[in-house]
Amino acid sequence: MSAMIIQISVAAAQLMIVAAMAISSIRMFRGPRAQDRIIALDTLYVNAMLLLLTFGISTGRVVYFEAALVIGMLGFVATVALAKFLMRGEVIE
Repeated sequence: MSAMIIQISVAAAQLMIVAAMAISSIRMFRGPRAQDRIIALDTLYVNAMLLLLTFGISTGRVVYFEAALVIGMLGFVATVALAKFLMRGEVIE
């Protein structure tokens, strides 16, 4: 019974994360300013990381957790680089 509850709750979480990714994608493509697009990209990579974590929970494979860690690190670096580019106009000084 508890395994069934976990599977149902993980599937519901995956559906909600996919809906959040769709909303974030709309904001990324339509966002009026560049700052809005960067924030949407930031939430999109966080949602992708969470989706991979839910896949890892449902399948029990470790590779999803490692991929989520890589996405988290690369997404943070990309967000910092884009914010620096918007502030100064260049990434490397």
